[in-house]
Amino acid sequence: MIRHAVRILALGLWTSAAQAGIEVPVTWLRTEVVRPPVRSNLDTWPEDEGRAGAELGLEDNATTGRFLGHDYSLYTLSVPPDGNLVEVAKAALARGGLLILDAPADAALTVADLPEAQGALIFNTAAPEARLRGADCRANLLHTLPSTAMRTDALAQFLLQRRWDDLVMIAGARPEDVDYADSLRGSLTKFGLKLRAEAPWLADADIRRNAGQEVPVFTQSLPDHDVLLVADEAGDFARYVAYNAWTPRPLAGSEGLRAVAWAPVVEAWGAAQLQSRFHAQSGREMRPRDFAAWAAMRAIGEAVTRTGSADPATLRVFLLGPEFELGGFLGSPLSFRSWDGQMRQPIPLVTERAVVATAPLEGFLHPVSEMDTLGGDAPETTCTAFEDTA
Repeated sequence: MIRHAVRILALGLWTSAAQAGIEVPVTWLRTEVVRPPVRSNLDTWPEDEGRAGAELGLEDNATTGRFLGHDYSLYTLSVPPDGNLVEVAKAALARGGLLILDAPADAALTVADLPEAQGALIFNTAAPEARLRGADCRANLLHTLPSTAMRTDALAQFLLQRRWDDLVMIAGARPEDVDYADSLRGSLTKFGLKLRAEAPWLADADIRRNAGQEVPVFTQSLPDHDVLLVADEAGDFARYVAYNAWTPRPLAGSEGLRAVAWAPVVEAWGAAQLQSRFHAQSGREMRPRDFAAWAAMRAIGEAVTRTGSADPATLRVFLLGPEFELGGFLGSPLSFRSWDGQMRQPIPLVTERAVVATAPLEGFLHPVSEMDTLGGDAPETTCTAFEDTA
C-alpha cells in the first residue's frame, strides 16, 4: 500500500459563517489494476493519474477555504493488485466519510457496500459501466466520470446530425471493448441509427508488422459505409486500422473521432487555463480520470462552501439538489442527476489535434436539461437507490 499525504491549511481571513472553522478531510483511494498487454509500446499510464487531478482540486478549494476557515486535506492510498482493499477502505473511511475512488466497477461496489461506508459520500472517477448508474447503483456512490453511454450517445448525436447513417463496426473481445460496443449499439438505436454490419477483430493478427496487408483483407468484406466504428477501449488494434481499411472512410469510436470526458485539445471556456495549471503542477497533460477526480474534489469544495458543513449526508443532499452547479470549463455548468448520481457534463468529440464538436449538439432537446440526452434518463432508469432524491 502506497501512502501519499497532501495537506493545505486554509489560513487567513475568517468570516462570520465559519467562526469555528471546518475540517474537510478527503481520501483518494486507488485500486491498482494490471493492464493487459497491447500491441503498441507507445502508450504510457502516469503513476499519478487521477491523484494529480484531486490534488489540483484541493488547491482550488483552498483558494476559497482560506477565507472561510475551511481546512481541506487530502490523504491518498493506493492498493496493489494483491492488496486488501477492504481493510484499506475501512481505514480510509475511519478518517472521514468523503472518498474519491479510482477503482474498477466491482471494487467500487465492494467499497460502497461496506458497513462503514453507509454514511459516507463516495465519488466514482474510474468506472464507466452503465450498471453502476442502473441496477447496481448505490445511494452513497456518485459519478464524476461520464458513463460509457454518455460518450456513445454523444457520438451517435454527431453521426445523426451529419447524416452519416451507413455504419459498420469492428469490435474487440476484451471486456471493455464488449461494453463499449454494446453501449454503441444502444446509442445508435436510441437515435434511430443502425449498423449495416459488424466484424469481430482477429486477435491473432500480426498487425504491427503487417497492417498494410492484414487490415485491407479483413475489411474488404464490409459493405459500403459512411463511417467505420471501432470498439477498442484497450487501445490494442484500432490505431492500425486508420488509413489501412479497404474502403477509405473516417474512423470513429475508440479511434479517430472520439467522445471523451476530457482531452488536451479542450481549450475553450477557460479550459486552457485549467490545462496550463495542471501541466505546471504535474508536468504532463490532463487525462479523463484526472478531470473526474478534479471535479469530485471541486464538487466537495463547492458543497462545503454553500452548506457550511462537511457532513457527508448534508453534502449529498445539496449536490443532488437543484442549487448545485460547478463550473467545469466545458461550456455548461456541471450538476448531478438526482435519479442515479451521475454528473451531467458536456462531452467533447475530439481528434488528436482538435475539438470537432461538443455534445449535446444543437437540436437535441430535453424538457429539463439538454445534457440529459446523454446517457440514461430518468424515465428509463433502473436505479432505485436514489428514490429519496429523484
